[in-house]
Amino acid sequence: MNQSCERTDDLRMYQHYVYTVVYSVILVPGLLGNVLALWVFKVYVRETKKAVVFMMNLAVADLLQVLSLPLRIYYYLNKTWPFGHPLCMMCFYLKYVNMYASIYFLVCISVRRCELVMRPLRYTSSKRKGDLLVCAVGWLLVCLCCLPFPLLRNLSSGTVPVCFSELPMKAVSVPGAWALLILAELLGFVIPLVLVLASACQTAGSLRLSEAGAIPDRGEKRRALRMVLSCALVFLVCFAPYHITMPLDFLVKADALRDCAFRDLIRRCHPFTLCLASLNCSLDPLMYYFTTDEFWKRLSKPEMPESLTFSRRLSCMTGAEDADDAEED
Repeated sequence: MNQSCERTDDLRMYQHYVYTVVYSVILVPGLLGNVLALWVFKVYVRETKKAVVFMMNLAVADLLQVLSLPLRIYYYLNKTWPFGHPLCMMCFYLKYVNMYASIYFLVCISVRRCELVMRPLRYTSSKRKGDLLVCAVGWLLVCLCCLPFPLLRNLSSGTVPVCFSELPMKAVSVPGAWALLILAELLGFVIPLVLVLASACQTAGSLRLSEAGAIPDRGEKRRALRMVLSCALVFLVCFAPYHITMPLDFLVKADALRDCAFRDLIRRCHPFTLCLASLNCSLDPLMYYFTTDEFWKRLSKPEMPESLTFSRRLSCMTGAEDADDAEED
């Protein structure tokens, strides 16, 4: 490779600055928002059929991604990785697992809400159990499909240990690189985006249908449409820019692109789009709040779980009996 195309310290400082600032901004709201979401959905997971199981798994994926951010922030601030190569590869791998798990569960949420609007009577208890299987299969597929990300990286060979995107790439042929990129784009973005947009169109179209054979509550349809449109918006804002620059960045790292100016442009754009892909950790809790009744009701007027309510009633009853015994004494 031409020496003029080598990565400069100025470019590396720019990338570290972008990652540090954005990850620091995402960390606190992403952590609080997803912990709060899991607390809310835990109460309603057995009381509603509105894709809550998928939303819980999405919150778990987002939370796991947020929990890795402190190590990333440390690395980009200190420009060295003192925690060993295995932990580096684990964090690097989980970043992509959690991102594509988020994409998978956004699709599941969109399809389920559309299905509940179009065919509400087909959702039974057996189908709710099937949702758990869909979640388990989804996690397994995502974990397997993301294995090439760490497997294509080498150990750091410099005196200062590096991690994440700065790990050196293994040699990959151009046909092999294109095959991996096409599969990643189709399975990880294009097909999921088509499913989300199709769900949005069908849900929007249901508002024009007569009430017979569909959910009679038009307010419920509008809430479902807001949810599906929110999933589509997250796709377009967070994941579309990343999947435009990701194949180009991969080709740069695989030394398949030779133009120095174009390589530099990709290296400056890709960190920003990667940060946008991480931004969904903070956007998803906002989506829950503004598009699900359960989330809003739980936060605006907290309801105690039945077990807690029963224990409170029992303690009140026993307390009243103790008071009566004291008066008799």
